[in-house]
Amino acid sequence: MAERIIHNMKSMLDGSRFEHRGEIVVIGLGRFGLALGRELSRLGHSVLAIDRNADLIELHKDDFTSVATGDTTNERTLKFLGVDQAKTVVVCIGNNIEASLLTAALLVEMGIPNVWAKAITAEHGKILSTLNVHHVTFPEAEMGERVAHLVTGKLEEFVRLNTEVEAGKLREEDEFVISQMTVPERFAGQILGSAGIRAEYRVTVVCIKPEGGKFTYAEAETVLGQNDHIVVAGHPDDVERFAGVKHS
Repeated sequence: MAERIIHNMKSMLDGSRFEHRGEIVVIGLGRFGLALGRELSRLGHSVLAIDRNADLIELHKDDFTSVATGDTTNERTLKFLGVDQAKTVVVCIGNNIEASLLTAALLVEMGIPNVWAKAITAEHGKILSTLNVHHVTFPEAEMGERVAHLVTGKLEEFVRLNTEVEAGKLREEDEFVISQMTVPERFAGQILGSAGIRAEYRVTVVCIKPEGGKFTYAEAETVLGQNDHIVVAGHPDDVERFAGVKHS
């Protein structure tokens, strides 16, 4: 999920592309904040991690470029730590909704150009949006939706592209997903170019992993093996219909 949020950070801001430069500030080192910060660090970004729990900061001080203990609901603390100079700040505060809202409000007021905030509930998300936080994310809702598509066993992975979240609910109109699955039984042994998958199901087979092999581009002459894995792109309903999750 941390990778998903990082991918979304490359999205558009108010109609123009935001290009991050410099240090990224992660506030709150719960499970979500810790995973997000670590992944950002792994990708080569300079990360300042802040939490009011000194023991937590001491425990994870080697995971980030720099760490600090502080109360981010205090404007003086934020300025002392240089957060007011940051370009991107992610508020990952967990169950303390009041602290989340106060922190986010201060960041927006300071003019931080790229503020992200984790929402716990629909009401929490609505208030964050009212505060003009640039991106509100519902990681639990997104993870729950993803798992719902995987529990049937038909799909091995399900990633929604350009996801917009409203009040904790995911909007599906005009969206695309990328999904991994084994080749549906009815297409086993067929040549991709003549299987009619695009015409019948409106999905595109992007790449294929032959049994015992590695992923490679799917070509018109590719033969779909019974135990091969494929990655498919299309609208959610079409992808599920192709995989056999939904009947035509």
